[in-house]
Amino acid sequence: MKFLGLNIWVRFALFLFAIFFSYWISKIVILSLFKKILQKTKSKRDDLILKNKLLHALVLLIPGILLYYFVNLFPRFEYYGQKIAFIYLTCVFVLILSRFLNFCNDLYNTFEISKNRPIKGYIQLIKIFIYIIGSIFIISYLLDKSPWGILSGIGALTAVVLIVFRDTILSFVASLQINSYGLLRVGDWIEMPSFGVDGDVIDISLHVVKVQNFDKTIITVPTHKFLDNSFKNWRGMYEVGARRIKRSILIDQSSVRFLSPEEVNRLKKIKLIEGYLRKKEEELAKANAENKDRIVLNGRYLTNLGTYRAYVVNYLQRHPRVVKNLTFLVRHLQPEASKGLPLEIYCFVDETRWAEYERLQADIFDHLLAALPFFGLRAYQRNALVDTRDEVAKAFEWPGFDK
Repeated sequence: MKFLGLNIWVRFALFLFAIFFSYWISKIVILSLFKKILQKTKSKRDDLILKNKLLHALVLLIPGILLYYFVNLFPRFEYYGQKIAFIYLTCVFVLILSRFLNFCNDLYNTFEISKNRPIKGYIQLIKIFIYIIGSIFIISYLLDKSPWGILSGIGALTAVVLIVFRDTILSFVASLQINSYGLLRVGDWIEMPSFGVDGDVIDISLHVVKVQNFDKTIITVPTHKFLDNSFKNWRGMYEVGARRIKRSILIDQSSVRFLSPEEVNRLKKIKLIEGYLRKKEEELAKANAENKDRIVLNGRYLTNLGTYRAYVVNYLQRHPRVVKNLTFLVRHLQPEASKGLPLEIYCFVDETRWAEYERLQADIFDHLLAALPFFGLRAYQRNALVDTRDEVAKAFEWPGFDK
């Protein structure tokens, strides 16, 4: 009774303090209790409830409910108190739904399918829809109008809405296509030169795709730009488990010539092409049977470049890291005055890790470049001084190639 005899402002202040105190007590008791329960469980998925602060949002309902139902004890403040309570409760409900959707997204990400079918973009779209609906209910309550009437009024502003939410609509359509066709996934290595992108996708949301470049910089690209611009996705390389080598050895064309019989005999000591040379000798002997004058251009004879090409083919085919069931080519490309004659190696190796791949590729080309002098060939180097001495003779001075 003494409480009722106090000044109305004092009583109302005590009422508000009681509401705040109830929130504080609830927060301490309820949250502490649930934290202990969740921490005792073996599953890590229920920890996502704490991570997204879903219980914190639920506790926020308590002061709003108390204010809405007990503010009528103060008729002087009832009208505005209930409006404030309604707006507060609506905002809290929107917050609860938003955090619940975040929880759902995090829970979904614990499953393997999330790597191929992320739902973060759809979650964000639903959240935008919830924010709009919540705003409409608050406005309708303040204006004492039906929310459906406000919705019908918004329908008349469709053109304005399309302009305001243009990027959101485009991003939503892009997200649908990206997920439907599996164009992009978290963890993919992508290249997009027009945006300076060369790295791993770390996040896909409704509006932007976040990429961490290999220099550790972070780039965000609007989602809809992935439909307007071309990009390269290296996912297929990881799925196959092999990475392509496509590199050329530039041959000095002035070093290309026919091999003499003595040189062929020396090259027979190389086991990788011994069988190839013997087979070629038999084939060429039959073809040159009628070449009585033994003029080279009147018959068929081995060239050092053709023999070297056969050596490269056999070397790569017997290499334990070269994948045999994928495209394999050793071919000539169009020669150019400033580049020599490119001998391109096109194959796949069973290594996708960047550093290990580069090491393996370097080892292969170290060997192939070092083998050039054994065939009397020179690598092309522009404006380089060329030693005109016999390269074959120099190469076969190596131990084991004695005459």
